[in-house]
Amino acid sequence: MTLSFPFLPTLHLYLLAIASGKNSTVHTKTENKTLAEMVTNCGVGVGVGVGAGAASTTMFTLVNKCDYTVWPGILSNAGIEPLPTTGFVLQTGESKTMTAPTSWGGRFWGRTLCTQDAAGKFSCVTGDCGSGKLECAGNGATPPATLAEFTLDGAGGLDFFDVSLVDGYNVAMLVAPHGGTGDNCTITGCVGDLNGNCPSELKVTSEDGKQSVACKSACEAFGSPQYCCTGAYGSPNTCKPTAYSQMFKNTCPRAYSYAYDDKTSTFTCASAPAYTITFCPSPHSNPR
Repeated sequence: MTLSFPFLPTLHLYLLAIASGKNSTVHTKTENKTLAEMVTNCGVGVGVGVGAGAASTTMFTLVNKCDYTVWPGILSNAGIEPLPTTGFVLQTGESKTMTAPTSWGGRFWGRTLCTQDAAGKFSCVTGDCGSGKLECAGNGATPPATLAEFTLDGAGGLDFFDVSLVDGYNVAMLVAPHGGTGDNCTITGCVGDLNGNCPSELKVTSEDGKQSVACKSACEAFGSPQYCCTGAYGSPNTCKPTAYSQMFKNTCPRAYSYAYDDKTSTFTCASAPAYTITFCPSPHSNPR
């Protein structure tokens, strides 16, 4: 399926509209060089034996550099065939590679603090998809959750991708393309610790209330049109950054901080055969 985006400023909302489930984007005050160093420090090599422009599949490698377990979730966009897995576990230091058709679109996120009860029901404190199982099976992440969003082979044959905090933040994430071309074909992500710096009115705490494990978006916390870019605020001209979205943006300058944050947050690659998605590209102690 090839998507056409008539104008870039509404790209992020367009991506959200074609996805099943509720989700969005934000960014980090980290220079390009620092982000590049973090990719190198991840120690992930992606070998691809397909020439540029000839690939029929795209490889995604998910890496857990956190000092805690992450359970990735995957949701394909509406009308797009699901990937072979929609949820799995990554222990610290583990990675998993999967292939997707070059026309695939969807999102990845990390679930944290997951458990299975005596009846076998699986659930997570953050990023839970509500399936009751390890596999998300067509369900999206419950906010707040950091999202990596992709539309492969979109307008002009380009891959469009971003890291979004529009639905809040739960884990640091970095997306790195491999082998693609284009001025905007570069790494993006949110590598700052928004959990530790989250305002009390947005904070999600652990079950014992002692630790911040996620940070809500203002839309999720308050539900007002001003923060959700709905109603009278449902256009780029009327929905502007708020103090809350600016806090996200200051910490993560390349990530989506609110729905119309396209200019600094949408990235594109031509003929990129592979992407690496790294959780906690620099060590974090949250959550334990």
